[in-house]
Amino acid sequence: MNIREKLEELEKKTLSPYAAFSSSSKGRIRAEEEDDLRPVFQRDRDRILHSKSFRRLKDKTQVFLTPEGDHYRTRLTHTLEVSQNARTIAKALRLNEDLVEAIALGHDLGHTPFGHAGERALNRVCPLGFEHSDQSLRVVDVLEKDMTGLNLTYEVRDGILNHRSKGDPSTLEGKIVQFSDKIAYMHHDMDDAIRAGILGDDSVPDDIGRVAGYTTKERLDYFIHDIITESSDKDEIRMSEEAYDAMKSLREWMFRNVYTNPKAKSEEGKAESLVESLYMYFFNRPDRLPMEYRELMSRRKDPLERIVCDYISSMSDRYAISVYSDLFVPTSWIIM
Repeated sequence: MNIREKLEELEKKTLSPYAAFSSSSKGRIRAEEEDDLRPVFQRDRDRILHSKSFRRLKDKTQVFLTPEGDHYRTRLTHTLEVSQNARTIAKALRLNEDLVEAIALGHDLGHTPFGHAGERALNRVCPLGFEHSDQSLRVVDVLEKDMTGLNLTYEVRDGILNHRSKGDPSTLEGKIVQFSDKIAYMHHDMDDAIRAGILGDDSVPDDIGRVAGYTTKERLDYFIHDIITESSDKDEIRMSEEAYDAMKSLREWMFRNVYTNPKAKSEEGKAESLVESLYMYFFNRPDRLPMEYRELMSRRKDPLERIVCDYISSMSDRYAISVYSDLFVPTSWIIM
């Protein structure tokens, strides 16, 4: 018995009967020889962690475009905070931490530059539509590893695709990431809004604060404890009605005060115009797409609209601005 097999046996002895066991995975798109050290979900986690698309998250917007300061969240730090929350919950419920971490690290790989502003722009201009959850799956299935894909397991791919509110993950681990994503972004976005002077330290309304707490630490502790308590020894991941209502109210309050706040969003119109301009340029000039994307279109027969979205959504904020400048800004106007 090799190390992987011993670890798989350990899962069966220590994890909840409701966990997704590595040895019972539904498998990969393409069959592979098993690793002698790592169970399949750990192997998937490592593939995502070492991917180029994961590294690019460090230069993609979370909420604040080009913020002045080193401590604002990026899409990468958001991803790490989702992973940390999800692993805490999974460990307490004796569910599969490797699967939770793989899903969490991969859930936003398909996000555009400039956060949801870029996503809105591509969805508006592309007749096929664009959603970052679908694109995240396309990244791991097709675009990564020189356009051959990471060949992840069904369970990880399912969790990545279904992490948004409207999704329905097939594993409890996927449902944990779904909750953890919301908990993470609401709280770190609030923290960033306080840092930006958009909110005050005491901004949280009393009806939310009395239930969930007035500080980030108190609320994170409350929501995570509630999920663990309500889901313990159950074949579902859930919140109490009180906690769910508090989270819903907090989310609505954040939309009113941060996500639609002109001070936070004043530059988003420019970002959306930039992304739309890039899309129209490469759609009308597919010969200017990088060779690997042209070869992908030829090999897979995917529509040009999808290939252009693949290229633009892969860009970091900084690279998108650089490409736009090269294409549309006269050299003499660029300040060096």
